[in-house]
Amino acid sequence: MSAMEAVHRIDSYPTHRIGEFGVRAGRPFPLGATLVPGGVNFAVYSDQATAMTLVLFKRGEPEPYAELEYPEEFRTGSIFSMTVFGLDHENIEYGYRADGPFDPARGHRFDPRKVLSDPYARIIAGRDVWGRQPDRSDPYQYRARIGLDDFDWGGDTPPRIPTEDLVVYETHVRGFTRHPSSGVAAPGTFAGLREKIPYLKELGINCVELMPIFEFDEWDNPNSHPETGEPLLDYWGYNTVGYMAPKAGYAATGRWGMQSDEFRTLVKDLHAAGIEVILDVVFNHTAEGNEQGPTISFRGLDNATYYMLTSEGYYYNFSGTGNTVNCNHPVVREFVLNCLRHWVADFHVDGFRFDLAAILGRAEDGTPLANPPLLELLAYDPVLRNTKLIAEAWDAGGLYEVGNFPAYGRWAEWNGKYRDAVRRFLKGDSGMVPELATRIAGSPDLYAGRGTHASINFLTAHDGFTLADLVSYNDKHNEANGEHNSDGANDNNSWNCGAEGPTDDPGVNALRLRQAKNALAILLTSQGVPMLLAGDEFGRTQQGNNNTYCQDNELSWLDWGMAESNAELLEFTRQLIALRAAHPVLRVPEHPYGDVPEGDVMPDISWHGEWAWQPDWSEYSRLLAVMRTSVGDDDCVYTAMNAHWDAHDLELPQLPGGRVWHLAVDTSLTGPQGAHAPGSEPALENPGSYLAGPRSVVVLVGRVPNES
Repeated sequence: MSAMEAVHRIDSYPTHRIGEFGVRAGRPFPLGATLVPGGVNFAVYSDQATAMTLVLFKRGEPEPYAELEYPEEFRTGSIFSMTVFGLDHENIEYGYRADGPFDPARGHRFDPRKVLSDPYARIIAGRDVWGRQPDRSDPYQYRARIGLDDFDWGGDTPPRIPTEDLVVYETHVRGFTRHPSSGVAAPGTFAGLREKIPYLKELGINCVELMPIFEFDEWDNPNSHPETGEPLLDYWGYNTVGYMAPKAGYAATGRWGMQSDEFRTLVKDLHAAGIEVILDVVFNHTAEGNEQGPTISFRGLDNATYYMLTSEGYYYNFSGTGNTVNCNHPVVREFVLNCLRHWVADFHVDGFRFDLAAILGRAEDGTPLANPPLLELLAYDPVLRNTKLIAEAWDAGGLYEVGNFPAYGRWAEWNGKYRDAVRRFLKGDSGMVPELATRIAGSPDLYAGRGTHASINFLTAHDGFTLADLVSYNDKHNEANGEHNSDGANDNNSWNCGAEGPTDDPGVNALRLRQAKNALAILLTSQGVPMLLAGDEFGRTQQGNNNTYCQDNELSWLDWGMAESNAELLEFTRQLIALRAAHPVLRVPEHPYGDVPEGDVMPDISWHGEWAWQPDWSEYSRLLAVMRTSVGDDDCVYTAMNAHWDAHDLELPQLPGGRVWHLAVDTSLTGPQGAHAPGSEPALENPGSYLAGPRSVVVLVGRVPNES
């Protein structure tokens, strides 16, 4: 043996023995299970535990094969850390038993009988195959495993698309390809979604927003189908079990514990196609519920730290699901930060949409904070520096922060006011023209100083009607959820166009198609960042159910056959996305205020009605036209929105520089005449006027006649 071979790292030697295992005092950070020379370092936080035990299982075995109590000298402050040598780390599962006071009135719920999952676990076993009936007799349902860092990212780098250039596409990993019509080899998985990348690219979107992919338990929903009695699964997954672990049931390789690499492969290939990945994350509550809920992890490790509690020890419930995470506690906000860093550094994701994000701005007693430290921390974190941060700026406790969410120059928001105003205008409500103008201009009343990209504009999302249902139902129809139609929103601002639900009336169906096109045309020509709900581009329906959280079936899954049967709507959507990409004036990050730049003729934004330069802001007006022009007047887009049931003849503003109006979109026209690819728009026969049909949207672009 050479002298060099005889040299070993000093920390690769055990200093203690516990049973058959050599151990030594571990490193307090990083928390979680980390590979170190010769062993695994297990570090876990608990401020109030009096003792901590590491519980080791052989992979898949119901009973532990070893339990190692942390010696007192292995505790540093509130961190228990221990390095265990000689473990077969790829074939073990681990958990903890935490001992301490059971005193709910003081917030403590320690129970050493429970084996607790590691909040920092990078892989969770136990729900490896979607929908497989779990073994309820297993005392340790969600088993922490050790993740590896052996994925080859090649040259992958984030696309870093400017926020104002995004077209976001919200979808559900399982629902996107689970339907038999998807035609993919691995339906309902990350791999299946990966097979659909060519479709996404052809559609033209450049960002997918994935509904929760953190490990959750699809079996945690207690309801059953009211007619069949079949259990209803938690399809959406907003009940997180493991914050750092991809859901195994979303991976074709989950049964082999390869879900992390399958998801990384998806991200890598999406990036190669120029598509960013945003994750919908849920830090407002956990799967542990209220006092009656299961003890999985946080509750047993340090209940008083991780949850907002009343002075009597009950759970505050600003999430509507039983508990509320104590996000602005220093330890918890560090946990949130570490989770997000993990997904950026280890999975290369490009941003996050935060469910019920208003909760992230609450103090430990639920009071809204003027300067929430968690939101500030995330905004300025160097690892998250280039990621998108998007808030659902309200919560179930009544805190509505749209336009007021603490942004720190970084946060964007789901603009609920945009959704409501445009929906009401589309169905013909009176008095909506002034607010419509504000919303399509990027909501400067809400986001002045923050830019148009602070507004994530959307008309539909997973929570609520699909676009097809928005124009087909006046009321929700959630009976299949087993809650007597009491769940889901009641204020949908929808209109069925004359018949509730499916109909053979060709007039009603034609109007519905036009209304769907109107919605898409307004959305994709508005200032701000548009977000589409997957399947809206070809008329996906949920049969009037506006809360399909528990519908793991054809009610939720995308029926890809509709991409053919509704090919006109799909092609129309593609052309609209292409239109947005071709015209920078629709994507400027600054709010337009009607100023005329020096040397130009046209203002950056101007408003019109039946007569050019004369908008009708009155209570009974249902018509508004807007013209947007870039510096140099070289990019000009005119959008007329007519929610009235009569047609209106429009006088068009004159253009400078020999430009004339060309027709890009007219939703009153069917087939290819209704939307034209950029560069192929026909010039208007009468350049000074255009007839906007009843309930229609017209988009014109200004260019010289022979310009291609």
